Amino acid sequence: MRSSIRMDVSSLTSLAPFSDTTPKGIAGDLARLVTSGELEAGARLPTVRELATELGVSPATVSQAWQALARAGLIESRGRAGSFVREASAGRLALRMRGMAAPDDPVRLDLSRGTPDPLLLPALAPALSRVSARAETGSYQSVPVIPGLASVLADSWPSAAERIMVVDGALDALSRTLEQVVRFGDRVVVEHPGFPPFLDLLDVLGTVAVPVALDDQGMVPDALAVALRSRPVAALVQPRAQNPTGASMTTDRAEALARVIRSDQHGDALIVIEDDHSGMISTEGDVTLGTWLPAQVVHVRSFSKSHGPDLRIAALGGPRELIDRITARRMLGPGWTSRMLQTILLDLLTDGSSLDAVAEARRQYFSRQRALGDALRVRGVTVAPADGVNLWMPVVSERSALVQLAAAGIRVAAGSPFLAAANGADTVGSGARARARREYVRVTVGMVRDGVDEVADALATAAQHVVAGGY
Repeated sequence: MRSSIRMDVSSLTSLAPFSDTTPKGIAGDLARLVTSGELEAGARLPTVRELATELGVSPATVSQAWQALARAGLIESRGRAGSFVREASAGRLALRMRGMAAPDDPVRLDLSRGTPDPLLLPALAPALSRVSARAETGSYQSVPVIPGLASVLADSWPSAAERIMVVDGALDALSRTLEQVVRFGDRVVVEHPGFPPFLDLLDVLGTVAVPVALDDQGMVPDALAVALRSRPVAALVQPRAQNPTGASMTTDRAEALARVIRSDQHGDALIVIEDDHSGMISTEGDVTLGTWLPAQVVHVRSFSKSHGPDLRIAALGGPRELIDRITARRMLGPGWTSRMLQTILLDLLTDGSSLDAVAEARRQYFSRQRALGDALRVRGVTVAPADGVNLWMPVVSERSALVQLAAAGIRVAAGSPFLAAANGADTVGSGARARARREYVRVTVGMVRDGVDEVADALATAAQHVVAGGY
């Protein structure tokens, strides 16, 4: 049962000093009261106007603080009933991740998960046979990356990185980097549409996402220039096989984005975090803004799509001072990524048969993308050429498309969790509002092994029609 406790404004100000009456300061004080338990779950907060009057600030200032707390999941609005301290969630997944999670019930063809085709992953048995049977390490303070893997990573890195380390997957890399870069209330540039867990992570950190529109080469330079006026501290970019659109940056586009950042008055303070999650199965060339902004770019390379999601390994490289801070903080937690797993990855990155398997996977994904994309365009569905395993398909109605495809035994991912701004209202970029008003679904093309025409028929039908009954 929800609490009916009403926190009046005098009681609230007796608990918090509110010495900093900026939106960030007000939100910070309230966040500490919530996390300490002094404001219990379900408590109703004073109105924006009541607190603004008490603090001698504008209602807009308090409203911005309330919005930051809501994004961080600490409070919630119940319309005319007011704003309340949110109940602790018992769910194992964050909000947008719940929105993109697929049910466990079987379907004929599951194209919703964004995972690689398991039949195209390199075999692990040969690598496992060459790994030591003992999980040992010489010292808890030994270097976190085994020398052989460090050498291979450095030789293949798209730019000269002062430091490279290994962590437990791309999201682990992004989380650890953001924790060193952002503070509560900071702004972070994100792609629109973008990867839902990025947005969940920013909410947890209490930051403000600044969505920037994309085209078929990724983030639009003019749109980024406008976004930089809000003085963000970081930007999250997927340079290749962008999830969900499949867009990949060219070298010219990467240079243009770097030029925009360099020319901004405060651009030298921006940290760019690149998630190259599909690099080894991408058909586009390796690219990074680090070529032009080496002191400001952290590049993340994941091996989940190419070598196996359950390996949970990604590498990140960038400026020495920042990577050393991430490494030092990690030593106070898990310490390092299993050296046994690192040895397996090293074997997979150097063994001829494993390299051939990844190359074949790259060819297969390219072929599947081209075949399904061409088939959809023939059927009147306008989809852009895509890289990697996913395709972003416009539909008349997201809900209708999901229902119709489910009836046909096909599951795709709803597009709404990928949208960084609802209806384009806060999206930076020419034409962004019109594009955002369209609805989409994400299709994991990488799992379409055969029957392309049949799949295209079902997708096209679902994309172009609305189910009777209000869908």
